[in-house]
Amino acid sequence: MNRSLDASIFIESSNFKSSEFQDILSKIVKCYKLMLSDEVKVTNDENEIRDVLHKNYLNNNKIRNDLGLIDYLFDPEVPEASTKGRTDIKIQTNNTFLDTSAYYIIECKRLDNKNLTGQTGLNAKYIANGIIRFVEGKYSTYRDLNGMIGFVVETMDIQKNIQNINNLLNDYFLDANTEKSLKLDSFVAHFKHQYHSTHRDLNSKKFDLYHLMFDFSKNLM
Repeated sequence: MNRSLDASIFIESSNFKSSEFQDILSKIVKCYKLMLSDEVKVTNDENEIRDVLHKNYLNNNKIRNDLGLIDYLFDPEVPEASTKGRTDIKIQTNNTFLDTSAYYIIECKRLDNKNLTGQTGLNAKYIANGIIRFVEGKYSTYRDLNGMIGFVVETMDIQKNIQNINNLLNDYFLDANTEKSLKLDSFVAHFKHQYHSTHRDLNSKKFDLYHLMFDFSKNLM
């Protein structure tokens, strides 16, 4: 019996492949909120902030059990076997045991309020040393999905700064191959600063980046 194709099947499939990663990101946000409630103090250093997030929260067995993170392993500063990149956070899932390339990557970058619209500020580095590394294949992309976390280390209007990043993408960083600029999203409940963008790699393959902005401006030592 012939059946016409139901387009909703493909929509559901697309939603399914992103739901796991969105679930991971939502739990990373919960770890960030725990950091704030614990009044954790951090230095103005990308690696040290990432290491506190990883060691004390993502790799903390009690928190992993409380938040339902036991199906995932988080590894910081790991070299990739298939590329030249070193990932800030590599996320292994149950699928990684069946396919060694089946892992997600999160790249972390500091953001401050200096030179917000210039090509040499931290906004520009967020693009050049973050987004474009995914475009160029220096970081692998599993299921056409990956993430970035912006560690905000100075007081700023984060939503306004997202527009600054988008302006840089559209005006100066055309090699980011941006299909859709950073747009406010809602994949994490009760979290204000979450965004989503779409890009194409050097082979014109489309992939999505999820962006989380973590404000540590009041938590610096």
